[in-house]
Amino acid sequence: MGKRKKTSKFSRLAFLSVLFILLFCLSTATSTAAQDITKESILVDKAILTFKHFMYHPDMRYFQKHLKDVRALLIVPSLIKAGFIIGGEGGRGVLLIRDEKTGEWSGPGFYTIGAGSLGLQIGAQMAQVIFLIKSQKVVESLYSTSFKMGGDISLAAGPVGAGAAAKGLNADIVSFASSKGVFAGMAFDGAVIATSYNSNRVYYGTTVNPVDIFVSQTVNNPHSAELLERVTEATNSP
Repeated sequence: MGKRKKTSKFSRLAFLSVLFILLFCLSTATSTAAQDITKESILVDKAILTFKHFMYHPDMRYFQKHLKDVRALLIVPSLIKAGFIIGGEGGRGVLLIRDEKTGEWSGPGFYTIGAGSLGLQIGAQMAQVIFLIKSQKVVESLYSTSFKMGGDISLAAGPVGAGAAAKGLNADIVSFASSKGVFAGMAFDGAVIATSYNSNRVYYGTTVNPVDIFVSQTVNNPHSAELLERVTEATNSP
């Protein structure tokens, strides 16, 4: 009788121990999953939506046709224009760079863009913006901590509309903006693009610089697979 009580008590303790371990593992997995949903991963997801929006809109034929000519893409899902006492703009974006030899895309790297005053031609306070970067000197400038657009770097607002595909631009950077479903150009002279080292560290789980991401390609995050796949498909299409 005493043995049965001891055995029963032992079984209950064993059951509770196993239950505790299972609950602990479940809570750890849930916590890890929550940590994976960072503002960086959300920004990448928003970049996918922005890119799709530009790719499937009939007014963006120039953008769609000339993707094959670019060296890099900077996708800013939300650029905010503040019109208070001092005009100011800002946004966060992801940079993708295309290997000149293989044609493969690397990245993303995280950047911020800001300026004292930007000419938002469509009169909105928020816009989705994609920069087509067409020259190697701009790509190399993006490996640094920050650089200022303008000066010896030529900028142009990308043409939009049904007849825009026939026009050509030789600028180093061509920008396209969309706000409330309307596409137009933006002026970016004087805007500063800066590397977001903290976001890169969070997304890749280690301290990295732009060269690690784009040249050495020593880091990778599977979460960016869909973005790279969509950009690769678009730039390799006839």
